[in-house]
Amino acid sequence: MNFELSHEHAMLKELVGKFVRDQLMPLEATVIARENGGHGTYLNPEETAKVDAVSRELGLWGLDAPEEVGGMNLPMVAMVGVSEELGRTVVPYYLPPDSPNLRMLMVAADERQRAAYLEPYVRGETISAIGISEPGAGADPAGMKTTAVQDGDDWIINGRKIWITKGAEADFTILMAVTDKNPNGRNGMSAFLVDRDTPGFNVMRKIPMIDGTATYEIALDDCRVPGWKLLGERGQGFAPMQVRLGTRRIEMASWSIGMAQRALDMMIDYAPQRTTFGQPLSARQTVQNWIADAATKIHAMRLMTYDCAWKIDEGRDTRSEISMIKSFCTESAYEIVDHAMQLFGGMGMTRELPLYLMSNKLRTMRIYDGPSEVHNWVVARGLLGTRG
Repeated sequence: MNFELSHEHAMLKELVGKFVRDQLMPLEATVIARENGGHGTYLNPEETAKVDAVSRELGLWGLDAPEEVGGMNLPMVAMVGVSEELGRTVVPYYLPPDSPNLRMLMVAADERQRAAYLEPYVRGETISAIGISEPGAGADPAGMKTTAVQDGDDWIINGRKIWITKGAEADFTILMAVTDKNPNGRNGMSAFLVDRDTPGFNVMRKIPMIDGTATYEIALDDCRVPGWKLLGERGQGFAPMQVRLGTRRIEMASWSIGMAQRALDMMIDYAPQRTTFGQPLSARQTVQNWIADAATKIHAMRLMTYDCAWKIDEGRDTRSEISMIKSFCTESAYEIVDHAMQLFGGMGMTRELPLYLMSNKLRTMRIYDGPSEVHNWVVARGLLGTRG
C-alpha cells in the first residue's frame, strides 16, 4: 500500500498551500473585520478579481474538469490535497469551478447542456447553485414537495427551496423536483437547469448563517423551463445528485483536516509561550493531551479521507465511507478547534483570531449536506442490514 500522494499531486498541494499563504491569508484580517461589522464574510469584486487572476495564472482552474472542456481531469485524491490547503484559511474562496456541481454536470449533461452550461462553468464564466432542501425536507429527500409537471415540450415547476448557497448571484441553479409520484415507494425526482432570469424563479429572502456566509430561500411559482434543460433522465435524478453530495462531503472532510491542522499549529506555537503559575502551558498534561489527540485524529482523518478518495477514483461504492468521513472529520475538527480556543484563554474568545470563524464554519458543516446523526445512521443501517 502507498499512503503518499504522487509527486505531481504533492507538488500541486504545495502550490495551493503557497497560494493560500500568499494570497488568501493576508486577506483574513479584512474578512474578519467585515464579519465583526455585521457584514458577513466575503471578498469584494476587486479582491476576488485579483485572487482569480493569480489562481488562474498558476493553473489552478478546472482542476478536476474534463480535459476536452479545458480542465485537467485530476482524480479525487489530488482534490483532497487541494481542499485541505484551502481549508486552512477562513477567507471564503473556491477555485473555479466549484467541484460538486461540476461533477454532477459531468455525469448527467448531454451535448447541448455541456456546451451551454458545463463548458462556460469550467472556464469560470458562470456561477452555479443547487436547490435540494425544502422548508419541510432537508436530510430526507423523500419528503420533497417541489414538483415539475410536463406541459408540451416544457416543464412547469412549483415549490419552495431553502438553504441555497449563492442562490441570488448564481447564473443558473440545478433544481431538484419530483416528476414521477409513486404511492408505493420513493418518488422519482429529476434535475433541471434553471437560469436566474427564468420567470417564476423568485429569490425570497437572504438567510444569514453563523459562519458569516448566507443562504437563500427560493420560490418556484409556475416556473417554466424548456424541455432540453432536464438534466439527465426523467425520474433518475437521485444518482447524479448523490455524486454532487458525495463530492461536497469529501470536500468538507478535507476542509476539516485543513482547519484542524491550522488549529493544531496554533496550539503548538502558543503553548510554550504562555506561562501560568510558573510553567508554560506546554508543560500541562491537559494541553499535551489536547495536542496529542489532535495530531492522532488529524492523522486518522487524512488516512480515512484519502482512502475514500482513492476508492472513488477506482469506481467503488463509497456510500459508507463518505458518511464516515463527513461525520468523523467535521466532529473531530470541531473538537480540535474548541480545544485551541480553550488553550488561548481570553484571546480564544475574541473575534480577532480566526478560531471563532473556523469553529462556526465547522458547526454549520456538522449540519450541511446531512447532519452527523444521519450519516452515522447510514453507516449503522448498512452494517445492520436495515437499509430497507
